[in-house]
Formats: sequence, structure tokens, C-alpha cells
Amino acid sequence: MAIRANHYDAAFEAYLRAARVPYVVVDEARRAMWNDVSLKSLDFVVYSQSLGNLLVDVKGRRCPARGQSGRPWENWATADDLDSIGRWEQVFGPGFRGLLVFAYHLPDEPLVRQPTAMFEFRERTYGFYGVWADDYRRLMRTRSPKWETVWLPSGSFRDLRFALSDFACPSPLAAS
Repeated sequence: MAIRANHYDAAFEAYLRAARVPYVVVDEARRAMWNDVSLKSLDFVVYSQSLGNLLVDVKGRRCPARGQSGRPWENWATADDLDSIGRWEQVFGPGFRGLLVFAYHLPDEPLVRQPTAMFEFRERTYGFYGVWADDYRRLMRTRSPKWETVWLPSGSFRDLRFALSDFACPSPLAAS
């Protein structure tokens, strides 16, 4: 199961349910093995009529409020995140595509403009942006060699990200 104690994963799951998009929560209790390689678990497998079959890794981030320090729209991930999602794409095959979902917890008075699609969950406001894993890999930069983290420059992130309001089109399976 996704780590339900993680409010970002829980909010994204609630968002999928509200949009009536079929999904499977992945058990994150242990890493999987594939060809003798340990793989980080995905968070969700999502069946979206508008975006196709998705292998989703949720990256929770908090946007700073006015007067707080911090960078808006942080988009870092680990190299392991990107490597594992690429391997999961191989396991699932050509009908599935890796997607990093950046789930932003938005403060009441944000430092930056709010996303167009916002979602309220447990008295918090979230914005969800997706970036295709293959696009992210193509333009990512090393953030910290020690922590093996990567990121996208803000211009690249702006160009590649899309609001997940595309999920609003329910799949025919969701109605049954």
C-alpha cells in the first residue's frame, strides 16, 4: 500500500477517487527484485482514459508561504526514483508510462501563483503536476552527488509539467 501516513500520497489517492479514475495502490513495504536488481516501489498504477496507463511515483513538496524561506515548485527526485520507474516501464511493457506526480501542499498565502487545479483534502490545499519520467530523465541535472538527487531547472520544469486536471475525464471502468 502507499504510505497512508504520508499526507501527499493520501491526498493524491483522494484526488483519484474524486475524479473516478481507476487505480491500484502499490505495497511499498518492500522493494521488488527484477533481474537481480532491487527496485523502488511505485506508489500507484493508474488507468487514465485521457493519459493512458500510468506508473506513478508521488513526490510530496511544500510550497513556501509569503514571508517563509524556501523555493517554490521544488522538483527534485532521487536517481533511484528515475532508475526504478524506468525499469518498471520495462516490466509493464509499452502500454505503460512512468509519471512523476509532484504533489504540492499549498499554504493559505502562497509565495507564488496557485496552480489552476487545486484539491482540498483534510483541511489542506494541494496542487498536482505531472512530468513524464522519460522527459525528466532527458533534462535532469544533478542536485547532490552525495544524496544522489536530481532536479529540473525551473524553465525546464515549467515547460514539462502539466496540471493533472486531465484526470477529470473518468474512465468508463470507473462508472461500473
